[in-house]
Amino acid sequence: MTDVTRILNAIEQGDARAADELLPLVYEELCLLAAKKLLRERPGQTLQATALVREAYIRLVGTEDRS
Repeated sequence: MTDVTRILNAIEQGDARAADELLPLVYEELCLLAAKKLLRERPGQTLQATALVREAYIRLVGTEDRS
């Protein structure tokens, strides 16, 4: 079992501290994927790779407060 899988399992079990361990492990890869994705977008779009990474991370780990 990889560290990422172990952490995702812990998050699924409700370990709130596990989410803090996940970002450092996946941040660089998410940035690379985001940059590649944005290269395929139309010129002039305003979304930045960091915003895309943040959205992906939030979707990955979820949030406590969903309004």
